[in-house]
Amino acid sequence: MGDRYVADLGDYRPDPEAENKALIEAFFGALGEALPEHEGLIERARARHERLVAEQGHWVVDEASRHNLSLTLAVLAAYRELAGVMGDDEALPLIRRAFVEPLGPMMTEGTRAALDASADPFATMVEISRRRERDYFGAAFTFAHPEDDEDRYTALVERCFYNDVLVANGAALLMPILCEFDANWINGIVPERHRFTFERPTTIGTGGVGCPFRFRRMR
Repeated sequence: MGDRYVADLGDYRPDPEAENKALIEAFFGALGEALPEHEGLIERARARHERLVAEQGHWVVDEASRHNLSLTLAVLAAYRELAGVMGDDEALPLIRRAFVEPLGPMMTEGTRAALDASADPFATMVEISRRRERDYFGAAFTFAHPEDDEDRYTALVERCFYNDVLVANGAALLMPILCEFDANWINGIVPERHRFTFERPTTIGTGGVGCPFRFRRMR
């Protein structure tokens, strides 16, 4: 996954299996480092994760959803195990840091380097968005495109698979953590340098009816 993000993202090909596997490993690894006093907790979380994946295969509709389900259930498994030893006020920040931060600098730097190298950073970013929509998120997510021209592009998530899984498992409170992970690549966009802006004013996971990813070319 590291090489994939450090390379020119203009040549990026989404790989949900490799990317989610790396993220899950980084997540459990960071949790283990943060909780040395809770011996065996990460092993139990990993075992719970395996059970959840085996039990909830009905969510799988394509290959992308298989790997996105595993990622979502990894966060759920960790939360369930942490709930046995601490309250949400302690567990949720721990999970957020372990999920969002380990790959953050690499993703930010990779996005920025790809946009820096592009003759048209806006077009490059739009193409990456299209590829991820098709190959990383797949059929379990629903997207609309209310804006799609030379200067404006909006990828509107109307159905979020992550949210569906967490809500069904009674753990919607974890969804903002998954939303925050996107800040890693968003932070790589420098409007003054790359000549486009980005905004995501709301998400399904934070109470919105959709997740609009809006890109605007600066003229």
